[in-house]
Amino acid sequence: MVKLVLRDRESVQEAVRRFRKLVERSGIKKEMRRREHYEKPSEIKRRARLRAERRARRSNLMG
Repeated sequence: MVKLVLRDRESVQEAVRRFRKLVERSGIKKEMRRREHYEKPSEIKRRARLRAERRARRSNLMG
């Protein structure tokens, strides 16, 4: 849960900017996008496998 305490003499624009950064850092936006549509378990596994393959390929290239 993200909490934002307004600072002394802070404008609304500055507070909104800080709030957006807090939400982005906390991962709420990413989680919302992930849950926006139902994803079949097979698709989740497929995406995880592809991510692991990319990671392995990248580590082989690095050293």
